[in-house]
Amino acid sequence: MDVLAPETLPDDVAELKQMIVKLHNDVWQLKEQVEFFKGKLYGRRAEAWSAEELGQMRLFNEAEAGAEARPREEERVRIKIEAHERGKPGRRTLPAGLPRVEVVHDFEEKEKVCGCGAALSRIGEETSEQLDIIPAKVQVLRHIRYKYACKKCEGLESEGPVVKIAPPAVQLIPKSMASAGLLAYVMSSKFEDALPFYRQEKLFKRIGVELSRATMCGWAIEAANRCSPLVELLGEEVRAGPLVRADETVLQVLKEPGRSATAKSYMWVFMGGAVGRLAVLYQYHPSRAGEVAREFLAGYRGYVQTDGYTGYNELRSEAGIVQVGCWAHVRRKFFEVSKASKNTPSAQEAMRYIGRLYAVEHAADVKEYGLEERKTLRQRDAAPILEEFKGWLDRRVEQVPPQSLLGKAINYALGQWERLVRYVEDGILTPDNNRVENAIRPFVIGRKNWLFNDTPRGANASAALYSLIETAKVNDVEPYWYLRYVFEKLPRVGSDPEDLKNLLPQYVDKKELYA
Repeated sequence: MDVLAPETLPDDVAELKQMIVKLHNDVWQLKEQVEFFKGKLYGRRAEAWSAEELGQMRLFNEAEAGAEARPREEERVRIKIEAHERGKPGRRTLPAGLPRVEVVHDFEEKEKVCGCGAALSRIGEETSEQLDIIPAKVQVLRHIRYKYACKKCEGLESEGPVVKIAPPAVQLIPKSMASAGLLAYVMSSKFEDALPFYRQEKLFKRIGVELSRATMCGWAIEAANRCSPLVELLGEEVRAGPLVRADETVLQVLKEPGRSATAKSYMWVFMGGAVGRLAVLYQYHPSRAGEVAREFLAGYRGYVQTDGYTGYNELRSEAGIVQVGCWAHVRRKFFEVSKASKNTPSAQEAMRYIGRLYAVEHAADVKEYGLEERKTLRQRDAAPILEEFKGWLDRRVEQVPPQSLLGKAINYALGQWERLVRYVEDGILTPDNNRVENAIRPFVIGRKNWLFNDTPRGANASAALYSLIETAKVNDVEPYWYLRYVFEKLPRVGSDPEDLKNLLPQYVDKKELYA
């Protein structure tokens, strides 16, 4: 852009005013962008609802829960607060189920004498408790296989006596020193607790065990390969339900054939399945193209909930798929506006509208509504709010520069509107895509610790193990015990689909799991 000289300014006053307005708007937008990027670098990430917005409502991961919006001054009513108990400050009681080791503190015998010479009598005791911990217990499973031979055949001139030996233990990884318990511990430590193999190597060394990260990495790939039939079943379970949620995040793979080490790859996550038996499937792909979702969902019939990423527009070509939007992402756009410019009442107004929508959801949660009751409540209470909000957006879009953050937020909401309002049609739907975002968060946390995968094989193995662990978590199954159970049982199970299905987290017998 050339430097503006005074002689280049127009003589016409109207044209000059137009130029001034344009320059002013450009400067304002640039300042807004600077504040936005400063907030990205240095500001807080949490998108908490303020008390003014929603009356002490807390929003976890964009929009997970709601509360009644604060009534305006003229709408305030008196309410009766029921009596409640206050918690007394102090140390929490330690769990009763933990084993107790008594440590007795007493005087020496010569000190149990009164000044008058008489022996002291014990009249009671005082107790206090501390929590103690013993480092991980490591043991060696020594497999002993008995041999048998026939004494009667020893002297016969033949090929020798018949010798029989007990069969070896069935293992997930044949001829490996890793038991099911050790494999489950290593895999859950990395893929649930985000503890990289090199840190686990140090921890094992601390307790006297030499276990290299290369060995653990090899175990992860082998374990994932053996679990591939279960992962395939998880994909079928995801597509078998009435609703599929999808999301994706960046992954760097160093040794991807035909690509540079700095090229972006992606981890896709799909969540679906029957109500109460959810399944989570991770898939590694070098591409973020929408065809990934389209290929996975080919032939699927039902709702698909995603954010506003344009790649999901590929799903339009799939007959029977009904797309649903995410209000959490809409709110994020307006939240970013409010962070970048404190003097943007329109952003606060938009967030208040969204807060009122979540207040309806909160009311349904409190009353524990079923699917049909929730649908009825939404159509009665949420639909009018949506209609009012749409009118507000239509008016504001004409008044706001489209390239400003507020203009982009408004246009994003209007562009997604058809998908955003769809959640009122069915009680099984939710206003946002947070459940799948919660399932992808452990991978994002882990990625901060190990930054990249070395090869596509490692990325695919990670996807398989994350799938099993996250499916276990959404079905209230403890991942370590689940993996231990599966690693023990899977080698003994054939290819029968029903037997394999019973090993999935949502179908496994929990009583047998913790036995």
